[in-house]
Amino acid sequence: MAEDDDRTPEEEFQELLKQLFGGGAAGFDPEQLSKMTGMNIDPAMMQTVMRHLQEAFTAGGDEPISWDAAKRQALHIANQDDLGVTAGQRTDLDQAFTLAGLWLSESTTISDLADPPHAITRGGWVEATLPVWQELAAPVATSIADALTRALQEQTPEDMQQVVQGAGRLMRTIGGSLFATQLGAVVGNLSKEVVSGGDVGIPLMPSGQAGILPQNFAAFGDGLEVPDDQLALYIAARELAHARLFRHARWLRLHVISQVTDFARGVRVDTDALEDLASRFDPSEPEELRSALESGALLPQRTEAQEAALTRLENLLATIEGWVDVVTEDAVTRLPSAGRIAEAVRRRRAVGGPAERALGSLVGLELRPRRMREAAAMWRAVTDAVGAGARDSLWDYPDLMPGADDIDDPAGLVARLEARARGEEPAADEMDDALARLLAEAESPTDAGPSEDDDGEPHGDSRPV
Repeated sequence: MAEDDDRTPEEEFQELLKQLFGGGAAGFDPEQLSKMTGMNIDPAMMQTVMRHLQEAFTAGGDEPISWDAAKRQALHIANQDDLGVTAGQRTDLDQAFTLAGLWLSESTTISDLADPPHAITRGGWVEATLPVWQELAAPVATSIADALTRALQEQTPEDMQQVVQGAGRLMRTIGGSLFATQLGAVVGNLSKEVVSGGDVGIPLMPSGQAGILPQNFAAFGDGLEVPDDQLALYIAARELAHARLFRHARWLRLHVISQVTDFARGVRVDTDALEDLASRFDPSEPEELRSALESGALLPQRTEAQEAALTRLENLLATIEGWVDVVTEDAVTRLPSAGRIAEAVRRRRAVGGPAERALGSLVGLELRPRRMREAAAMWRAVTDAVGAGARDSLWDYPDLMPGADDIDDPAGLVARLEARARGEEPAADEMDDALARLLAEAESPTDAGPSEDDDGEPHGDSRPV
């Protein structure tokens, strides 16, 4: 017994792993951990993760997620092949942004940005966007950490429960550290693909900022057979439209992020599947675990609440992207290759662009490009009917923004806007009627004060003081 009491925390945890997985924990190394998780993690970064885990045995604090590790991993990947921004690239993109901004002001009434857009490196994109990625991923990271803790408590024999109580925080740290490393890998690899700040479709860049990644822009243009100056003008117009919208509708940024986190909070790890896999897991044959992670077998079916949150988010992002598509299309009519570039953007989106892959990896979120096409058709109908000014005014307040019903059938929205343009009162709907009844009841309370007798004297306690 005294010998057990003299064990270090590391030895206790290794013994616990032996109990859970049937041995082999003592020889556990970073490369084996990388294989077991199914993540393509750089060995050097895995060594960093293991160092953080060792520190967790003795360090205090309740934060289970090492966001610093995510940042280091993301920058490590982003900076590997980052060629930086040359003076020529910066000049070319500055000119493209200037001209695209003038064209965009002809197609939308939403005002220009206060801060000038600029060319950014891959590492710069990581630095600028990682805070939002952390906010989006935090609910899932917490869910994974909680699932590991529950699995540890449920699988450990009764005589080991004392050790479990001491290792619970450590298991949360393990789950948080592994997820942070995965987040860093996703964001780092994404930095090699995104062409601009708004390319992912969600507001990752700080409000009012816009930028293009020259190195990725060049890769995107390969094979399109489109002149670089035309491609730069098109991408610049899209980026500015996206940034202008979120700067104008300041409420929209929080609205989008809260919709993503609402969905992410519903993500749960299937502990039954995890326990079943652990019971027959062979560390020397990690393929089954790798396959389970890649196929999503450890994630249960979406709940009804998640399905509802997903539908709301799809409609919201489609509404935003549809507006950007229409405004950009109108701004770049002078470009001979505009149609070809737009088709390339649509194809990239249809096969699963950076947004779908990143959100799918982190929160299991899959978006339907079809809704974006339908939303663009809605915005085109509105623009043709009432013009850019009335169209853009729908972003002034949250309750004016078109909803899912408007995407499905734009005719009703167009009719309301046309009636408003003629100065007519919109036709009352069920909600208007219900609100009118509530207001009428509020203005006619049942207790209107003291009543009077037939002789005109008031009821109530009117005794002289």
